[in-house]
Amino acid sequence: MMLPQTGTASEIEPARSHPKTVVVMPAYNAARTLEKTYYNIPPNSYDEIILVDDASSDGTWAVASSLPITAIRHRKNRGYGGNQKTCYTRALEHGAEIVVMLHPDYQYDPTIVGDLVQPLRRGEADVVLASRLLGDPLRGGMPLWKYAANRFLTGIENLALGTHFSEFHTGYRAYTRKALESINFEANSENFVFDNEIIVQMVLKGFRFKEIPVSTRYSFDCSSVRFGQGCVYGFGILKTIAKYFVHRFGIYRYKQFL
Repeated sequence: MMLPQTGTASEIEPARSHPKTVVVMPAYNAARTLEKTYYNIPPNSYDEIILVDDASSDGTWAVASSLPITAIRHRKNRGYGGNQKTCYTRALEHGAEIVVMLHPDYQYDPTIVGDLVQPLRRGEADVVLASRLLGDPLRGGMPLWKYAANRFLTGIENLALGTHFSEFHTGYRAYTRKALESINFEANSENFVFDNEIIVQMVLKGFRFKEIPVSTRYSFDCSSVRFGQGCVYGFGILKTIAKYFVHRFGIYRYKQFL
């Protein structure tokens, strides 16, 4: 169940010279950073912002309702993956041709939204990933254990899928409408492993990927996966890889990969 939307979007959309670009924000307890994130997104880089508040216990909903965005609230917490499902479904319903996922915790640099969408607008890619590992994540405060785990898991996934990504685990991405409509993201996890499942789905579909570097900041008011959560996430990734091989070799066909 979700509460009604708020926002100031016009009923009559203005003419634009580019595909409609919607920034989606999966939010959970982001009251302290939401405004900072919003005001640092270049206004000419998007057409609409949709925020989904996953039943936050702080003032996220109040802050979101005060901004000129479309705000949606889950009555019950669904988890990070469940939040993204609502984000993408609503963005597509609103006519998005390009969808950018940006966390409202100000960890990822919001000023590069325009750089993220340009390869999609030019038809050079179907998916663009903002990679922390193309930048200097340790300088930005990424914990060493998280950096090492990221490199290790990314290496395993590249080997398994035959890809060459610098990072599989970024939460800052942009997709074309075609890419999102071509996969069954509703069949994915409700939790953090959703991020990896959707990449595997798009690799299987043969979509074109591009990576750009992004700077990050890790501070007390930025959300972050804790060590215990990271272990669960890592095992979830290994399970996804195993499912990928089982599916690819026809042993069992998973509906999320069809």
